[in-house]
Amino acid sequence: MTRATAVRAVLAVAVLLASVFITLTMSPRLGLDLQGGTRIVLQARDTATVEADRETTDRTLEVLRQRIDSLGVSEPTLTRSGEDRIIVELPDVQDPRQAAEVIGRTAQLTFHAVEGQGTDQPGEKTPAPESTTDPESTTEPDTDPDSDRLTLPDEQGRLLALGEPRLSGAGVEDATAAFDAQGGAGWTVSLEFRKGAGQDWKKLTGEAACHPAGDDRRRVAIVLDEKVISSPQVDPSVGCRAGLPSGATQITGSFSADEARDLALLIKGGALPVPVEIVEQRTVGPTLGAAAIDASAQAALIGAAATALFITVVYRLFGALAAVALGAYGVISYAALLALGVTLTLPGLAGFVLAIGMAVDANVLVFERAREECADRPTRSLRSALTTGFRKAWSAVADSNATTLIAAGLLFFLGSGPVKGFGVTLAIGVVASMFSALVIARALTEIAANSRFVSDYRGVNGIGRPGAVRTWLVRRDPKLFRKSARWLVVSAALVVVAVAGIVVRGVDLGVEFTGGRLVEYSTSRPVDVETARDRIAAAGFGDAEVTTAGDGDLSVRTGKLDNDGEHALRAALAEEGGETTKVRDELIGPSLGDELRRNALIALGVAVAVQLAYLAVRFRWTFAVASVVAMVHDVILVVGAFAWLGRPVDGIFLAALLTVIGYSVNDSVVVFDRVRELWGANRRTPLDTIARRAVLQTVPRTVNTGMGALFILAALAVLGGDSLADFALALLIGIVVGTWSSVFTAVPGALALERSAKAPPPPAPGKGKGTPRGKARAARRDPLDNGARV
Repeated sequence: MTRATAVRAVLAVAVLLASVFITLTMSPRLGLDLQGGTRIVLQARDTATVEADRETTDRTLEVLRQRIDSLGVSEPTLTRSGEDRIIVELPDVQDPRQAAEVIGRTAQLTFHAVEGQGTDQPGEKTPAPESTTDPESTTEPDTDPDSDRLTLPDEQGRLLALGEPRLSGAGVEDATAAFDAQGGAGWTVSLEFRKGAGQDWKKLTGEAACHPAGDDRRRVAIVLDEKVISSPQVDPSVGCRAGLPSGATQITGSFSADEARDLALLIKGGALPVPVEIVEQRTVGPTLGAAAIDASAQAALIGAAATALFITVVYRLFGALAAVALGAYGVISYAALLALGVTLTLPGLAGFVLAIGMAVDANVLVFERAREECADRPTRSLRSALTTGFRKAWSAVADSNATTLIAAGLLFFLGSGPVKGFGVTLAIGVVASMFSALVIARALTEIAANSRFVSDYRGVNGIGRPGAVRTWLVRRDPKLFRKSARWLVVSAALVVVAVAGIVVRGVDLGVEFTGGRLVEYSTSRPVDVETARDRIAAAGFGDAEVTTAGDGDLSVRTGKLDNDGEHALRAALAEEGGETTKVRDELIGPSLGDELRRNALIALGVAVAVQLAYLAVRFRWTFAVASVVAMVHDVILVVGAFAWLGRPVDGIFLAALLTVIGYSVNDSVVVFDRVRELWGANRRTPLDTIARRAVLQTVPRTVNTGMGALFILAALAVLGGDSLADFALALLIGIVVGTWSSVFTAVPGALALERSAKAPPPPAPGKGKGTPRGKARAARRDPLDNGARV
């Protein structure tokens, strides 16, 4: 065992032990789509006097935190997103009506003097009177002719004419509900004000006390969202201009316990610096999340087992060792998710499972390279062939993983909500797969290669003989690119069919991109779609779209629908279906839907531009353009397939599409990396011949890697249910068309561009500027080759 192998082995054992320890001692953080609960996104809005910037949004968040804490929700999470958005996550909350109602009361809390009985319509503003106080009062009267007063109904519905706001909720220090058993007042609400606000409150109540008992003008109105939540009379014991001190203020009335607590909550938490609007609301039932976790676990086990069996059959002993490294990859990537505190969402879970299938890519590249070395020089040692395979495969491994990391980064920075989790898990999976392939698998295979038994019996190790696919291709030697334009015609025809589907059938944008509400229900008795549609229409929701979902569930999609409307809709279904449980609920505001749709297009555009820039730096511009054309071809085909199939296009589909982009470029990179190598070594050989050889040499890698991903995706499509079926379907289509386009679109496109380009062929390996030929050959010499020849 060499020193390098020993270092890799020790590093692998250390990382594995640390990963096992983390896995056994830490628990995953599950997103709401896996544990069940409600997620609400709030948009802060500017007012005439306050801008909804980062500072005011942070203050608003703290006020909302007080409101949410008072609801008694277990472990709520409130975070700011961007400059002016707040994300509220409420675990285990299945009926968000109360939370949305409390959060939704977003206007600033204000305290008003009551100027008498109102005469205008509720909510209308009336010109200010000449004075709002008693003639003997020393308080300056408000004589501003431009100031307006509100007319609002009190708690009993009587109209009151209210003065200008004299005090805002920002001055409230605390509001508590308590039962006054000693005084016999029942449930009361006690108020405490901050220092300056306490003086304003004392002045306001002192002015009101100048009016006789029973007079409306002796009342003080507490207004929230242009609604009077309380209008208590100042106690007769309070003298004119004396007022109530902050700590001695107590609101009494015929309150129940819940009413007193709600009033205290609204007064204490009503002081929002800026108003907020609910732009997104999602609710997931606990059974849906548990089912998704079970389905993903089963898909991961079945897919990983099938992938491990496949590479063991193809690469024998070395394939079995790669399967062991694949298992180590699963432990390491899962431990990394736990150690980094990543919140595991449903798309993130799918990304974790998918990465298992893609993790064998680097091993396949190395093993195929090692097979080529053994075939070209049958007398060389197995260890030497393996070392050369790792060295020659490095360029393709680095470039292919870099393009996948670019896709993961775009998912994180341009995605929204749970889609970001997919980007994180995909990126962690890429890094972990590189470690498992280049450290763990390499250490295992190098140790095995030192065995005389493994080295002598080429049929055992799995790389000493060429594979069946490679042997068949070499024997047939198909002239793939003799007329390369015909492949471009076929690709163009496929694009026409896809575009026809988009134009004729249209793209079924999900509620995430259009706005509206989508609710999925499970009923105790079977209900067919037509009966459910009739029941819902009779309840006043005639524009609702009703379809089946999952195992007999019903999916209802509407335009604008508030929480009370959803409750009425559910009650209508319960009349026919018995006990009706909400499985999933998504509400997207129209402004957010437009923004998400716009961001999706931006994400696709940025993905194309970034991949083009990376490929142009790493390869010839002709190769870069051809790869991007093939990538756009794949995107159009996947979208067109979903249009023809009538499947919804939503945020998870966008995650799948960006993954397809990474996978498509990944395949093209492997082919063009081989073209670059062969063309540099054979500069006089026609490019179409070089391209044919490169494709035939890389087809085994493309097929074997694609099979690993297909096993995982097939398991997800069958076992994942509605939550993951569309995601898996999009990737299945993407992998198939990506494999096709990397050979029959990208390569013919590059050949066509090269015919019009005047750039010379790439330099031969080792013939860079200033590199003597002898030194270049010495630099390329295998470290285990001492140069002796006979």
